[in-house]
Amino acid sequence: MTAADIDQAVRATIHATWRVVQPRLIATLSRMLRDVPLAEELTQDALVAALEAWPGMGVPDNPGAWLMTTAKRRALDHLRRGKMLSDKHDMLARDMLQEQETVPDFDAALDDDIGDELLRLVFTACHPILSREARVALALRMICGLTTSEIARAYLVPETTISQRIVRAKRTLSNSGLAYETPVGEALSERLASVLEVVYLIFNEGYLAARGEEWLRPQLCDEAQRMGRVLAGLAPDEPEVHGLVALMDLNASRTHARTDANGDPILLMDQDRTLWDWLQIRRGLRSLELAVELGGGAGFYALQAAIAACHARAETAAATNWPRIAQLYAELSRLVPSPVIELNRAVAVGMAEGPQAGLDVLDAVAGAPALAAYHHLPAVRGDLLQKLGRLTEARHAFEAAAHLATNERERALMRRRAAALDARTI
Repeated sequence: MTAADIDQAVRATIHATWRVVQPRLIATLSRMLRDVPLAEELTQDALVAALEAWPGMGVPDNPGAWLMTTAKRRALDHLRRGKMLSDKHDMLARDMLQEQETVPDFDAALDDDIGDELLRLVFTACHPILSREARVALALRMICGLTTSEIARAYLVPETTISQRIVRAKRTLSNSGLAYETPVGEALSERLASVLEVVYLIFNEGYLAARGEEWLRPQLCDEAQRMGRVLAGLAPDEPEVHGLVALMDLNASRTHARTDANGDPILLMDQDRTLWDWLQIRRGLRSLELAVELGGGAGFYALQAAIAACHARAETAAATNWPRIAQLYAELSRLVPSPVIELNRAVAVGMAEGPQAGLDVLDAVAGAPALAAYHHLPAVRGDLLQKLGRLTEARHAFEAAAHLATNERERALMRRRAAALDARTI
């Protein structure tokens, strides 16, 4: 292996480790410094330090602990540079120094308390002083570790728009002196909708990664589900909390059936349902029942959970209640008008009423600007066209989907589907 190969391997390890530990680094430093933007800045310094040191020294035995120690040292240096520290800060600096001398095993420390810290960080980022859009963008950047381009893709808006939101949000938080805490009572209710949105999008990124070589990011799904359970304890009477928990459990139940041994995607209709996690399904159905009992059956997350429940209750793909799913998507679209929801409704209508009916729904939203670079649009079109026997058009659609896809596994899947049709049209 050449020096360049070693350097590339080390960098890949750094970035893989960083994706996992970044949220916890920010949460830990935010608690210590009571300054979220500063905490993120110092964790970025730790990443730079790893990029500079590890190629020469090798990857540490416990890379997460190395990054944590380095980030804490940056925080300690910052405190020491301030000559006007209060006694409280002096005590904090001493405590941090003691922690550095006896660094615990980082992986062994990942317990429920860490989940609480991450959720506290989300609540801080979702303070009402920030706009709704800025709250979610900032939290996704810090907690999920998404790039601005990935967040922009989630919202189908220009990357510059997301970048500006994040910069303004950090500036506002830095200037406001907001407390790093989990609010209670009315203050919790004020932030809850934004926090739910953040947790929902973190789960979605884990369930279907926007970029990279892997289709799934299971650690993000696990993180989102843990935060969802904590939220259910903090706000047990909020139906949308239970709706979101239900949605995540029901979707996560399919994890082991969604990829083959090579990590390639297996689409829903082709999955081996004996691999679904039926304990998670039962738990998700119970959470959905709670949401309905609390009067939230028509909520944004509960409606999506109801759609996932239709799949979960079907013993086979052929037994799926597609008319009910199409109806639920129609209700969801009325609640939150969106071309993406209509795109999903087109799939359900195509299954319930035939591919031409689905194509008619799709054509009605195909010109939406938000879908211009959305690879699922030509992917769904290709599937419907294939069922109609319009194979050449379907192949072109799958090729377009492959061109637009930013996840390597999805791109490869679209290419395989196009190649299969190419062979049939020769």
